[in-house]
Amino acid sequence: MPASITHASLNKEKHVKYWLRCLKTYLPNAYTSNEAQRMSLAFFILSALDILGALHTKTTASERAGYANWILRCQHPDGGFRGFTGTMTGDENRNEWDAANLAATYFACASLAVLGDGMERVRRRECLEWVRRLQRANGSFGEGIGKEGVVEGAEDMRFCYVAAVTRWFLRRGEDMEKVEDIDVEGLVKWIEASVTYEGGIAQGPFHEAHAGYTYSGVGALMVLGKLPRRTSDSKDEGRMSAEFVESVTKWLVLRQTLMLHEEDELPMADEEPPDTTLESFPPTFHVQGAFPVSVADAILPNGLIEMSPHDLQWAGFNGRCNKVADTCYAFWVGGTLGMLNREHLQDFNAIRHYLLDKAQHMIGGFGKLPGDVPDILHSNLGLAALAIMHDPDLKSIDPTLCISLSAKENFEKSFPSQQARGNLHGSNTAKSMH
Repeated sequence: MPASITHASLNKEKHVKYWLRCLKTYLPNAYTSNEAQRMSLAFFILSALDILGALHTKTTASERAGYANWILRCQHPDGGFRGFTGTMTGDENRNEWDAANLAATYFACASLAVLGDGMERVRRRECLEWVRRLQRANGSFGEGIGKEGVVEGAEDMRFCYVAAVTRWFLRRGEDMEKVEDIDVEGLVKWIEASVTYEGGIAQGPFHEAHAGYTYSGVGALMVLGKLPRRTSDSKDEGRMSAEFVESVTKWLVLRQTLMLHEEDELPMADEEPPDTTLESFPPTFHVQGAFPVSVADAILPNGLIEMSPHDLQWAGFNGRCNKVADTCYAFWVGGTLGMLNREHLQDFNAIRHYLLDKAQHMIGGFGKLPGDVPDILHSNLGLAALAIMHDPDLKSIDPTLCISLSAKENFEKSFPSQQARGNLHGSNTAKSMH
């Protein structure tokens, strides 16, 4: 008979303390090299506190206004946002060292939404025009504008995602309809060209599929309204086919990987083929059973896991074939499945066991790998992954925007009479089950 064992739960109090230390005290010196990306650190901190339901209870209105003011100080007069204030040397000294970048612009918009700022002070027109200038002829986006107006930065799927989501945040209101739009069709074609034979999405055409790039590609398609709708009261109006959705879903599900203890050995290629009957598996191999058919079937009952002698001790998600599991991929994969309304296809038991028993740290936060100290990126995405799996201690999130559902809804209320171009057609939100 399977044995019922209790795994660790989310230590919410420790996580809140971890994030408040990140917000209100000096970060460890390891973050010094990330100073130019301070905008991204701000987003991860603010969003994590919001997902924990602590942003408005552990900070004052005056503090939150101060955070919004700092973000707006990073706004570049030519459009977009800087990554931090350190390049602001004055108008007379502005040069290529004081430039906006696309990632910081997305993080600024998302952070303002989390803080409840309606973006009235954002130069939306200039920002949208600047984003459009970052698009290349092949449909991809760069990171910023360099000397003589040259688009700089790799042809990277992540830039496509942040461009599409920034567009979603800012292209609102009748006055924005007059702003020349990006080449949506060109962007979709570039994403299509980056889909690999396996079903995942790569950094760009002819590269290897990767979970982070797959999340970025699917997220961009979602905000552009190019994924098939999955609601009973609407027709399928998406550009991408149902076959694409099935193919990428299969690739995503296969990212949930077994982990082995050191004493477990795999047979070498020249040895006798192993016995593959169920009884032959060592106790730390994971034998994947049938997937649950609904979200309700996948929810953990009272925090208990039913484990057989052949179940895996701990398992997570990897980012691509033959790689080890990593905390962040629990969100890159789980969030993408959430966008496709298929988050229940994860093995919730195994991934929660990985996150809560192995990656959760005693001081709060999550490490990249079991035993690692927590860091801001992985600590945020660990919480987001648990929110996708309906953890009762966390707020519901929108998997496409990677912010809480309440933050998204409050932001949209700032534009009550307008619909955003490229709205989240058919977007799934990881709703709480309690």
